Amino acid sequence: MFEREFPDYDFGSLLDTTTVLGQVLEFLIYAAIAAVTMTIVLAVYNRFVKKKLKDKKNIQIRFTQNIIRTIIVLAGIIWVLVSSTATTEIGKVLFQGTAIIGAVAGLAAQPVLGDLFSGIAISFNKPFEIGDRIELDCGIRGIVMDITPRHVIIRTIDTIDVIVPNSKINSSLITNMSHNTKIRSVHMKFNIAYGTDVEKAMNAVKYAVMNSELTVPAWKGENYGPVYFISYADSSLVLATTVYYQPTVSTETVMSDINMRVNDIFAKEGIEIPFNYVNVVMKE
Repeated sequence: MFEREFPDYDFGSLLDTTTVLGQVLEFLIYAAIAAVTMTIVLAVYNRFVKKKLKDKKNIQIRFTQNIIRTIIVLAGIIWVLVSSTATTEIGKVLFQGTAIIGAVAGLAAQPVLGDLFSGIAISFNKPFEIGDRIELDCGIRGIVMDITPRHVIIRTIDTIDVIVPNSKINSSLITNMSHNTKIRSVHMKFNIAYGTDVEKAMNAVKYAVMNSELTVPAWKGENYGPVYFISYADSSLVLATTVYYQPTVSTETVMSDINMRVNDIFAKEGIEIPFNYVNVVMKE
């Protein structure tokens, strides 16, 4: 009496690749398989790298890691495009049509290829390593955080990451403050007034450098950071010294600390820091 007839659905037809819905579902299945496979492969690769490659700051290793990750992702995308019925024709056109490949490589891919080859040149020539403090001729200055197939990431003093294309880095004049050394240094100058006891001022600067917590302990001692009387300026005598510190400490932090200490010692010892002033003579 209350019987009700339900239509019979052929759920297998949903995967029929001759229909639009079937092609979409097939594409999603292939995409899901590719995503899971890439995730597993990347996880295994990262685990292998962590065990085998301990020097994570080697720029050649970091660049190679990012290249391999990119290849794995591209391989997954290409497999989906070629395998899925919905995108088979697109895959054939893209990867078998030589005319289109030539056009893409010559136009859209030209900057990408330029950055890629520049990245390879940087990773082999090694003008800097991960963690080095560098300055480019365009004024960008900071610590190298990473290198990818397309760009180098430089972190500035105010913790802003600047993304610089590899091709620009490769053609730039690079000043590397950390090249081939585990100890960094900065040259600092101090002005004192004419008539000041120069030896007293030099000892004050040396004392400030030696007692800073930011300078390298291994270099502290009787001969640490000699202070030099280097020149006569218009209204002052100029002293200079080289301060050594760990690569993990920013140059600006070290300079600020030393300047504060020198300023305090000069004030206590009565050593004048000169400044320019103008005498105005009023005539009747």
